[in-house]
Amino acid sequence: MKKVGRRLVRIIGWSLLVILVVVVVRTFLFSSQQIPVTPISQRKVADEALDRLQRSITYPTVSRATGVDTAAFVGLDTFLRRAFPKVHDSLSWSYHKSYSRLYHWSGTNPKLPPILLLAHLDVVPVEKVSMADWSHGPYSGTRAEGYIWGRGTLDDKGNAMAILESVETLLAEGFQPVRSIYIAFGHDEEVGGQGAQTMAKWLKDKGVRPAFTLDEGSLLLEGALPGLNKPVAMIGLSEKGYVSLELEVNLAEGGHSSMPPSETAIGILSRSIAKLEKNPFPPRIEGPTRALFDYAGPEMNLPLRAIFANLWLTKGLLAGQLSQDAKSAAIIRTTTAPTIIKAGIKDNVLPTLASAVINFRIIPGETPEYVRDRVIRIIDDDRVQVDFQEQFSVSNPAPVSETSAFGFQVIHRTIRELYPEAVVAPGLVVGATDSRHYLDVSEQTYRFMPALLDAEELSGIHGINERISVTNYEQMIRWYIRLLKNSCQ
Repeated sequence: MKKVGRRLVRIIGWSLLVILVVVVVRTFLFSSQQIPVTPISQRKVADEALDRLQRSITYPTVSRATGVDTAAFVGLDTFLRRAFPKVHDSLSWSYHKSYSRLYHWSGTNPKLPPILLLAHLDVVPVEKVSMADWSHGPYSGTRAEGYIWGRGTLDDKGNAMAILESVETLLAEGFQPVRSIYIAFGHDEEVGGQGAQTMAKWLKDKGVRPAFTLDEGSLLLEGALPGLNKPVAMIGLSEKGYVSLELEVNLAEGGHSSMPPSETAIGILSRSIAKLEKNPFPPRIEGPTRALFDYAGPEMNLPLRAIFANLWLTKGLLAGQLSQDAKSAAIIRTTTAPTIIKAGIKDNVLPTLASAVINFRIIPGETPEYVRDRVIRIIDDDRVQVDFQEQFSVSNPAPVSETSAFGFQVIHRTIRELYPEAVVAPGLVVGATDSRHYLDVSEQTYRFMPALLDAEELSGIHGINERISVTNYEQMIRWYIRLLKNSCQ
């Protein structure tokens, strides 16, 4: 018996030694994937470019499900044609769904596939109750304290203006792209993107097949990952899918609240929601999220570097840690969010009908149908009906684009040239962008906006005091100029 015990100890000891050796070797071989580049010199950006962004913010191009502010879009349209005369004289362009705009800059070599740049001109509304909390008016376009303030500076009018500034500059310098460039600005991205859908169909019908598509979605972020004291530039390879399910409990009888039964419609519904929150979707460290760690891990300090180099061993531990924070949990699992509950008409009447809407953002590898089936299994109650609803959009996660493709490589290189201190990494976009409407047009779709933000600046997107620093905006213009040169010369 003692011999068996000693043999077991030796086996365990040797096994641990083998594991330790594998961990050390994998950590040693876990090398950087950052493209070595020579940082480019910073070109001067004219002060008039800042004026033009300020002016664009003064047009409150708000999109709502009920429609858009037509006067604001007409005003912005007139301003853009006057502000960028070379763009509108030299490029062919057209309107779609009245206010979306599609530009085409012909390249000298029609055999080369074009590139497609996306942005959107609409903004979300500002709640009246929050107006007084803005340091500067949300549609003022004020330049103060080193920032330009207002709704759309980050999401996403600033991005569109930087693209126009880059094209106007290159036209003035006599630049001629070797491959064609398409630029599509949607006018209703915040409410579903009908304009983008129309432009995507136009491109598909014309047989346009871009080498890559670039939209908003990811940024350069300070403090994005623990153990990494450099900003991270995440290039979104995919974005999560979207589905909202309605849970409905419809009992035959209601009654007076003075004589409630042991189970009510509201109680049954509430327990169903509680079950869903207690049973989150399983974590997945794969696809874009795995690629994020493969790129960022080698740049971290030794303990974390060892963890990311050996996910075969540490994946469970890492998933547990990431699950503790809402932001990091969103990149490793399909999220569950109750957003609407309806029940009751009077305080002393038991409702026969209770319903709730649960919103799910779906990680690559899962589908809306899988989400619905899992919800039904978790609830496990025939009295709760679970259905897709026509008024809520349904979309699969976007296909995962390749890091080895031309598009990723040229975006990666351009980031490194303009932001040499940043760590470039693939990532997953947890929200929805117009790029999802162009998936039938381009196989390689990326999501990145060249703005370096901290947590406070990031909170301005769809929030109070949305603003972009003057330094950031100037750098965005430089970045797009460089991207077009890297892609098209």
